[in-house]
Amino acid sequence: MLKRFVILPALLALAGLASASVSASASAFGQPFLGQFHTVTEIGSTVPSNGDVNPYGIVTVPSSVGSLVRGDILISNFNNSENLQGTGTTIVQESPTGQLSLFAHIAPGSVPFGVGLTTALAILPGGDVVVGSLPTTNGNAKTATAGGLIVLDSTGHVIKTIAGAPINGPWDLTAVSAGPFTDLFVTNVLNGTVAKGEEVTDEGTVVRLGLLTLPGHAPIVTSERVIADGFPEHTSEAALVVGPTGDGLGPEGTLYVADTAGNRIAAVPNALFRQTPLGTDGGLTVTRGGSLNGPLGLTIAPNGDILTANANDGNLVETTPSGHQFEPFETEAGEGGLFGLTLAPNGHGVYFVNDANNSLDLLH
Repeated sequence: MLKRFVILPALLALAGLASASVSASASAFGQPFLGQFHTVTEIGSTVPSNGDVNPYGIVTVPSSVGSLVRGDILISNFNNSENLQGTGTTIVQESPTGQLSLFAHIAPGSVPFGVGLTTALAILPGGDVVVGSLPTTNGNAKTATAGGLIVLDSTGHVIKTIAGAPINGPWDLTAVSAGPFTDLFVTNVLNGTVAKGEEVTDEGTVVRLGLLTLPGHAPIVTSERVIADGFPEHTSEAALVVGPTGDGLGPEGTLYVADTAGNRIAAVPNALFRQTPLGTDGGLTVTRGGSLNGPLGLTIAPNGDILTANANDGNLVETTPSGHQFEPFETEAGEGGLFGLTLAPNGHGVYFVNDANNSLDLLH
């Protein structure tokens, strides 16, 4: 059953905006993509039959193949039925009308590094699915391990794993494909965090992996390279780990990263071809503060703007590549409610997961 409610634009605080350019008007910087949408529809529950909760990753299915249906949404769950973080084992598939099915259940013993499915979720050419895993044994950050990437075929069966340096706590990813070639940009949050606990360490990274996908074969890793480092990260009792999260490639070839701990959006120019890490400061700062409030999920709008989901207040924020923030939208998910987000087909809205009630929502 679809539940509808109207979003009210959040009021911008006058204080604390010195580090960000915020516009309540579209006239100076063009029409904001989110400005055309005014309603949120709750599509349906994301909880499968085994009771997994805390939906994190989300991606729209581009074409029908195997069990994948074009226009449906894949969603990864981070927690198990006991709500222990880093123990979720399921990817669900939900239709735009709220029909929920199980795409994959990945048993912890089926991969060498354990299962705790993160926001890192993408679909490769031919229908293979890549999902990140940052597992724990009891939902506590002290038991978190490096994890890795799990590759499934289009029917939800594991066909490959990718692990080892430089992959260390894959938290989110974005995929850019051209023919059989794909670049995965993976954010990592466990470099030094477990040992230091809630003390902030500037060791978060973005790793670019090159993949070759051939019909009938598991993807082949052709390259791996750290293209940015120095992102702040730390463990958290509430969130398990806080560090660089969502990322998306802009049309000009710049990778944008949601620096959650730094409360900013970072940029990594020339991301497709960069051969050395961009400094040690977590990329270049596009914008900091303002309406950003713990940005997590990130995607690129059709107009090239950067869309982010706030962890700390449930707002969606649109930012231009030059750093101008438009007035945020309140989703009513509240603090801790938002994580991953993805565009609806043809840019007709934005799907996002709502952790507060374990649902898939659509802004339209």
